[in-house]
Amino acid sequence: MSDQDRPQIYLVTPPEFDLSTFPAQLETVLNGAEIACLRLSLSTHDEDKLTRAADAIREIAHRADVALVIDTHVVLAKRLGLDGVHLLDGARTVRFARKELGADAIVGAYCAQSSHEGMSAGEAGADYISFGPVSGSLGDGELADHELFDWWSKMIEVPVVAEGGVSAAEAKQLAPVTDFFAVGEEIWNTDDPLAALNALLKAMD
Repeated sequence: MSDQDRPQIYLVTPPEFDLSTFPAQLETVLNGAEIACLRLSLSTHDEDKLTRAADAIREIAHRADVALVIDTHVVLAKRLGLDGVHLLDGARTVRFARKELGADAIVGAYCAQSSHEGMSAGEAGADYISFGPVSGSLGDGELADHELFDWWSKMIEVPVVAEGGVSAAEAKQLAPVTDFFAVGEEIWNTDDPLAALNALLKAMD
């Protein structure tokens, strides 16, 4: 698979990170690999912590010409001048996010394993649909399988993201049928995140 045909990488931050060390680690990855988008995905709902985290990584992302979106928080995305939002409730708030953030913002929707929810989100104005997890025991144990991505890539024009437990095996299997891989803790939990990401990219070939 050529670089042009290979799915793009949608980088996701860890659920928690140290503001004194993570920005430099992030910059190394952004400078060392081609990244399509970065998602701020913290486990906290504390607006102060989210704001400080966004401020710490926004300039790094934009220096690398990488869009920065945030999980769920439409109001914060608007207030902090981020590039968009990643919604975790399927199609439910897509229209609201689009109205609040405008036509140029990125609005994505995580739809678990539901093609119906994905189509509804696409019709509501989502720029991409995310399905997952693709492996492991995240969530309720249900997985987004190859058939879902294969059907979507053949029938629906809205770009699709595969996420949740992306290993080399999933990267190889799903590369022909997804537009993006959302990769986060899969690389941040290793000693060398850039090397781990490059290993996933190699598996796609």
